[in-house]
Amino acid sequence: MRLFYFPGSCALAPHIVLEWLGAEFEAVRVTKGDPDYLEINPLGVVPALEYDGRIHTQADAILHLISALHPNAGLGGHGTPGENYELNEWMAFLTGDLHPAFFPFFSPARYTTDDSESARDAVKAASELRVDHFYSYLDRHLDGREFLAGGRRSIADAYAVPMLRWGRLLEKPLSDYPALHAYLGRMEADEGVRRAMQEQGLIR
Repeated sequence: MRLFYFPGSCALAPHIVLEWLGAEFEAVRVTKGDPDYLEINPLGVVPALEYDGRIHTQADAILHLISALHPNAGLGGHGTPGENYELNEWMAFLTGDLHPAFFPFFSPARYTTDDSESARDAVKAASELRVDHFYSYLDRHLDGREFLAGGRRSIADAYAVPMLRWGRLLEKPLSDYPALHAYLGRMEADEGVRRAMQEQGLIR
């Protein structure tokens, strides 16, 4: 099993889950636009997981695959229909709402035909407002909760880590979301999370 990643990208999420599981895998750092990586994944994005003779893409699908391979770990949707729904609801929120809200912040030129600096700044400001909306929603949900879904650690918590670490790049400090800020602190203190971040060179 090989996990292809860019440091600090959403590929940190499956990296964390593999560390939680104590799985045998190789983490392979790649660079954007690398022709060799484009041969592996023509979309050129991460993560990609080489497993069982094929390349698997899309972080959400990879996380569900890894959790399905280790059902006894209880990291995926292996409970009642209601429990499965709750996990899938938060995964959809993270992958379909929060993650895309950052796209204009990281690549503002893609979201305007005006190539002026002021136009790009306006796109980034709009992105920050959208992220603030979702962070505020998440902050209210996490108030009084240790984990995102089902009262237990799950693949959703792993995906939340890179989404919240990106928040440190924004103008509004994470400390303005007290429950969210405390949650990220707990997650970053987790041994498996720390191992994944250390291997990606995000911390020492």
